[in-house]
Amino acid sequence: MIKYIFLFFLLVTTIFADEDYTLRLGAGVAKDSSYGEILMGRSQEYKGNPRVYAVDGGYLLKKNIFELALDLYVYGGLAYFDEESLGKDVYEATLYLKLYYNFFDEYFRFGFGEGGSYTSGILFSEYESARDRGDNTSHYLNYLDTTIDFNLGKVIKNKFFNKMYVGFLIKHRSGIFGLVNHVKKGGSNYNCFYIEKKF
Repeated sequence: MIKYIFLFFLLVTTIFADEDYTLRLGAGVAKDSSYGEILMGRSQEYKGNPRVYAVDGGYLLKKNIFELALDLYVYGGLAYFDEESLGKDVYEATLYLKLYYNFFDEYFRFGFGEGGSYTSGILFSEYESARDRGDNTSHYLNYLDTTIDFNLGKVIKNKFFNKMYVGFLIKHRSGIFGLVNHVKKGGSNYNCFYIEKKF
């Protein structure tokens, strides 16, 4: 099944090739670590191994902002959280702006997205975090989408895979220390790998 989804992904993104749009497929696991700890390379697995599968689509708003290697996109995404035996499975919708900085003639990119996330239920990791700290939970929270990736076509010198990116993503939901729905310390972090294609 996965190979058919990947082939469909390749077909769609090859037919439409003006590069104003982008499509990303990702999968990952929950981490029992803070956002800062993950950025520093320190993270540990969350019990029960909850997973996430996500698809995100983006549109290029502005290229080379301030004549720098900065591109601004708007993204929307849908995700499925497989909570296994921990609780009910959860669905998520996200909407966010994302800024990319391109390195070495677009061989590599660093991306930072900021926006909102709404879930159909409360993720078990968020419920536990709130319970342990006497905090609140919320379906709607702030969303951060932090990525680092590389242009597969340029790295392997194959034009067919040009503008196809392979990378690492941190999906982060939080209340920004109580600014969003009085969620002060709760939230969730998922480490993901993804493939993304401009078309």
